[in-house]
Amino acid sequence: MSFSFKQASKENMSDLEGGMVTIIRVFHKYSGHKRKLKKAELKELINNEMNHFIMRIQENETLDELFADLDQNGDLEIDFKEFITLIAMVTSACHELFIPNYHNN
Repeated sequence: MSFSFKQASKENMSDLEGGMVTIIRVFHKYSGHKRKLKKAELKELINNEMNHFIMRIQENETLDELFADLDQNGDLEIDFKEFITLIAMVTSACHELFIPNYHNN
């Protein structure tokens, strides 16, 4: 697969491309220059940015389980590829809520 990213304003991007840019920007907003999320940063991101799709994480046990599931390489941080797994899981789980309802009248 070959990628060609041309400089474009967000207004010129498709909805999907704009959504992808938003995901990247939100990740970096919480991960900062180190480009990885610690457990507290993941919790803050989920509670602030995904609170309509995921219940607020209040219990450490819930956070610990989610973090362990996402941290595939065991480095106790969530990198962007591991974060995308969370985005894919939540998007897939919420997909049914947004399917257009087509009725033949």
